[in-house]
Amino acid sequence: MVGCGVITVIATLAIIGPCLALGPLHAQCTIKYIWQVDCAAVNSMIEAQMKRWNGPAGCAQGGEKCLYAVKTNDGNILTGTHTTPIKKYVDDLKFTFEKTDTKACAVTAYSRSETWYAVLDSGTNYCNLHNLVIGAGLDKQPGYVESTSNDQCTQFTSANCNKY
Repeated sequence: MVGCGVITVIATLAIIGPCLALGPLHAQCTIKYIWQVDCAAVNSMIEAQMKRWNGPAGCAQGGEKCLYAVKTNDGNILTGTHTTPIKKYVDDLKFTFEKTDTKACAVTAYSRSETWYAVLDSGTNYCNLHNLVIGAGLDKQPGYVESTSNDQCTQFTSANCNKY
């Protein structure tokens, strides 16, 4: 019986292995941001955007710019959640703020699906973070840089943030 179990695992990995090579083994995303703006201002703008999109209104036109919730904010770490409007999946969000030697604000943003079996997400975790930054107007702030990849974000290159 053990032999059959091993064969099943190997066969499963052979089938889904190519999909797993596209990014993390769980639906999640890490993005590095930099701004030439004070971290307190960046933190405040992201928190304010999460609060603006806390209800279902932004879901009305088919997107997911809605159902965000702030959990904690101590000035250095901002946490929250995003709930997908149709399936009601919950993703945990975390923004870590750090002032650099050049007085820039470096932010590590992280989104991870709470659903234990989530592997692929069509870029949803990327969009959870990216949409907040764009919605807050932070893409127009001095020194704006966003850095990520498929290795850091599940299905990053196929993300459609107008949909997700």
